[in-house]
Amino acid sequence: MARVSQAHLDARRRQIMDGAAACFARNGFHATSMQDVLREVNLSAGAVYRYFRGKDELIGAIVMEVLDTLGKTFEVAARLSPPPPPDVLLGRAMDDVLRQGRGFPHLIVQVWTETLRNPELSAVMREGYEKVVEAWVGLVRAYQEAGMMRADLPADRVARTMIATAQGFAAQQALFGPLPVEVLEDGLRALMSMGAAQAGPAASDGA
Repeated sequence: MARVSQAHLDARRRQIMDGAAACFARNGFHATSMQDVLREVNLSAGAVYRYFRGKDELIGAIVMEVLDTLGKTFEVAARLSPPPPPDVLLGRAMDDVLRQGRGFPHLIVQVWTETLRNPELSAVMREGYEKVVEAWVGLVRAYQEAGMMRADLPADRVARTMIATAQGFAAQQALFGPLPVEVLEDGLRALMSMGAAQAGPAASDGA
C-alpha cells in the first residue's frame, strides 16, 4: 500500500475542519450532526474519524486553531520595534480572520454559547484564551516600552480590554451583519486620539 504523504494528511484535515466550521456556523453545534459534516466534506465516516473522534473534538480543534492564529499574530507584532499601533494591528488581525471565511463571527458566538454548558470545551477555551492574553500582554508592554502607551496601567488589564474590543466587533458582525474592518480601525483611532491636542474642525468653528 502506498504511503500517504504528510501534505495529503494535512490537506484532508483542513478539508474536514473547514467543512465542519461551515456547518457549525450555519446551523449551530446542536443542530449539526457528524452526518451533516460527512455530507459537507463528502467523505466517509472512516476518513473523518481517522482525524477526529467526534463533534466535540472537532469544535475544540477549530477553536484552538483560531486562538493560536491570533496569539501568534500578536507575538510577532510584539517583537517589532516599534510595534504597529492598536488600530492597525487589531484591524489587520480581524481582517485576516474574516478573510478565512468559515463564518467566523457566527462560529465564535456559537462557541461562547456552547462553552457555558460544555466543561471540556470551556477548558479548551480557557487554555487558548490565556495564551492569547499572554501574547497581548507582551504586545502592551512593547507599546509601553516604546512610549506609545501609558506605562502606569497594568498591561494585563489593557490586553484584556483590547481582546474584548475584537470580540465585540466579531459579535456585531454575527448579530447585525457584515461591517468593514475600517469601522473598527476608525473607532480605535478616535479613542486613541482622546487627550491629544488637535486643531480639528470643532476647534476652528469659532474662528
